[in-house]
Amino acid sequence: MQTQSKLFDDLAKVANGAVSTLMGMKDELDILVRQRVEKFLAGADLVPRDEFDAVKAMAAKSREENETLAARVDALEKALKDEKGPAKKAPAKKAPSKKAPARKTAKKAD
Repeated sequence: MQTQSKLFDDLAKVANGAVSTLMGMKDELDILVRQRVEKFLAGADLVPRDEFDAVKAMAAKSREENETLAARVDALEKALKDEKGPAKKAPAKKAPSKKAPARKTAKKAD
């Protein structure tokens, strides 16, 4: 009977050794995969999440400001159109401008 229990003890020790070896291999594999992924991401020129969120917030704010300004421009254009009235006015003629006579400079004789 002792030989059977000794056999089972030896099998249990071998199984435990194999499991611990496999766990060690799994940990090493995880570390290697993590290093490879980090190296790939570092070389991929990706933007960090916090910078992306900051730019996204700036874009949303700019879009809101753009919509506000577009509404103001539309209101101003409507007010300008209403101010002109239904009849189109002829553009005012400009008075001819008087140009100053060109100055003549005397050449010095050497």
